Amino acid sequence: MALADARAIARAERDWARADALRARIDEAGWKVEDAGFSYALTPAAPPDLLEGAVPRYGSAASVPSVLDTPPTAAFTVVLLADTWPDDATRMIAGLRAHAPAGTQVVVVENAGSREQVARLEEGAPDVASVGGEAVEVVRTSVRLGRAAALNVGLRRARGSIVVIADTSVEATGDALTPLADVLADPSVALTGGFGATSPDMRRFHEAAGPDVDAIEGRWLAFRRDDLVRLGPLDERFVYYLNLDTWWSLVLRAGSDPDAEPRRAVRIPLPLERHAQRGASSLPDGERDRMSRRNFYLVLDRFRDRPDLLVSRRASPPADVRGDSSVPGASPDDAGERPA
Repeated sequence: MALADARAIARAERDWARADALRARIDEAGWKVEDAGFSYALTPAAPPDLLEGAVPRYGSAASVPSVLDTPPTAAFTVVLLADTWPDDATRMIAGLRAHAPAGTQVVVVENAGSREQVARLEEGAPDVASVGGEAVEVVRTSVRLGRAAALNVGLRRARGSIVVIADTSVEATGDALTPLADVLADPSVALTGGFGATSPDMRRFHEAAGPDVDAIEGRWLAFRRDDLVRLGPLDERFVYYLNLDTWWSLVLRAGSDPDAEPRRAVRIPLPLERHAQRGASSLPDGERDRMSRRNFYLVLDRFRDRPDLLVSRRASPPADVRGDSSVPGASPDDAGERPA
C-alpha cells in the first residue's frame, strides 16, 4: 500500500518514470494495481491456492514448495505439461516408461486440465505408474497458467542433475536422455536437445540440424539443474509457448557474466518422433502470430545487442560433438522458419 500511495502521488505530479518504477516494484511483490483516475485498487496478482480434499492446487509457481535448494537426487528430471489433450500426455509418459534410464524423475504439471486429463493423473492411474524406478510426480494448478508459469511450477520440483523441458507433441522411441548427459559433460555446452534453430540476425529463427545452433526447441530441451538455480526462473510474461525456448536458450548461453565467452547450444540426433503441436494448430493464424510476436519482443529486448550469441557471427564450432545432418521426425506444422 505504501508503494501504491507513492505511485499515486507520482502520477498526480506527472512523474511517469517514477510511477512506472513503483508499478514494477508492486508487480514484483505479487500485486496488481488498477488505476481509477489518481486513485487505485490493489489485488493479488496470482490466483489463490486451493485444496481438493488433501490435494493442493497451486495458483502460482511461487506457491509450489521448491526442492532446488537441496542436492540433486536423480539423474534426470523431465518436466511436461498436461491440460487439454490427455492422449498426448499418455503417449509421452508411455514412451518415457519404456525407454528412460534408471534415476529419471518425471514431473507432470496438470495445468487445470480437462476432466479426462485429471482422471488419468489420479493416484493409481496407469499414467502415474513409475518411470525409471521413480514415482511420477503430479503437481496441480488451480487455474490454467501461462506456458512459462506452468513450467516454473514443475521446475521447482526438479531433483535431477539434468533437467529436460519436454512437450507432449514428442514421443520417445528410445533412450533420449542418456546422450544428453554425454553432451552436457562438456562445460562449454549450456544446453542440448533433439531440435535446433539458428538465426542470421536475431529476428527470424530457422530449424537447423547443427550440431551447433543458436537455440534448442522446447519440444526436448535439456540443461543443468545448477544453471536453472543460477539463471532461472523462466520469464512468466511468456504466456504462449512460441519463442520461450529461444529466450531460455539464449539466457543459458549468455550466462550471468556479460564478459564471458557464450556457451554453446548443441543439437544431437535423438530417438524422438514429432507429432502435431496442438497449441499451435488450435489457434487461428492471426492470434498465433500476434502472441508469437509479443513473445519475440521479449527476446529482442534482452538480446538484440548480443550478435555474439549467433553461430553465423562466430568462428566455426569445435568438432568434438557431431551428429548426423538429419532432423528426425520432422512435422510440417512447426518446421522451418519461425517468424518474429
